[in-house]
Amino acid sequence: MKLSFKHQIGLVCVTLLLHALCINSEDYFTESRATYYGSPDCYGNPRGACGFGEYGKTINDGSVAGVSRLWRNGSGCGACYQVRCKIPEYCDENGAYVVVTDYGEGDRTDFIMSPRGYSRLGHNAVASEVLFKYGIVDIEYKRVPCKYNGYNIMYKVHEHSNNPSYLAILILYVDGTYDVTSAEIWQEECKEWRPLRRAYGAVFDTANPPSGEIKLRFQVSGNEGVYWVQSKNAIPSDWKAGSAYDTEIQLT
Repeated sequence: MKLSFKHQIGLVCVTLLLHALCINSEDYFTESRATYYGSPDCYGNPRGACGFGEYGKTINDGSVAGVSRLWRNGSGCGACYQVRCKIPEYCDENGAYVVVTDYGEGDRTDFIMSPRGYSRLGHNAVASEVLFKYGIVDIEYKRVPCKYNGYNIMYKVHEHSNNPSYLAILILYVDGTYDVTSAEIWQEECKEWRPLRRAYGAVFDTANPPSGEIKLRFQVSGNEGVYWVQSKNAIPSDWKAGSAYDTEIQLT
């Protein structure tokens, strides 16, 4: 099923704020440090290394982060985390929920957060201002499930794609605590799956894609191990850059 990209962005921004996001996927927190990056409007960075563009700026109401070791060669793009700072008089007990949209390295920090995300570490506006003055704070974090209203994997034909000579797809989001580690395209003439190249972040591409409908499958990793899932919807032969598709894959 093809969805408009604008509709899909609105869906993601709303559903990520639901209480369901608070369901724990791990039983423990990992200690680290967090800081924030500059942004004129306090939202995310539309030039983030995941390749999300404007989607990466506004997802989760702009509560996003760049990560370092959690990047995992781009497969960490789109993952959701609960981040709590550790200064009792200023820090909110629930902390902030952020989505990974970028890669970044700081002074022994695992999270470089958007100003909107970082501000939500504080239990009120005054406390948040104090945390901004700290610049870097000790935190604890854990991965939590992303929830997208019943959708599991969605992707978009990247704007740089050009039918029929070049196809790139951007993994928009993955439900739960799964990572997309590889993607393959069906080669009808050879009756085999052919790997796509991970160009960068959440973008996979190939030159000279097959003519006709395009079938995709994805390798995902999660608590149940690593396995392949095939999209239930093919990309039509007259595909255009910018179109978004729901795979109708049910991971959870």
